[in-house]
Amino acid sequence: MKFIHYLERITGVGIYPLTSLAIFFLFFLVMALWSARADKTYIRIMKNIPFPDENNQ
Repeated sequence: MKFIHYLERITGVGIYPLTSLAIFFLFFLVMALWSARADKTYIRIMKNIPFPDENNQ
């Protein structure tokens, strides 16, 4: 029996793709807002973490 047949038996299975899309969209929106409002010095410090000893700050 194919996997799709198992999904057809579940009542209300159509809500799962919509829910996962909403969660993804909300996460993307929150991260976009955070990155737009984040302190730029904090972003620069985090960008330079892999190479803290170099003089390109």
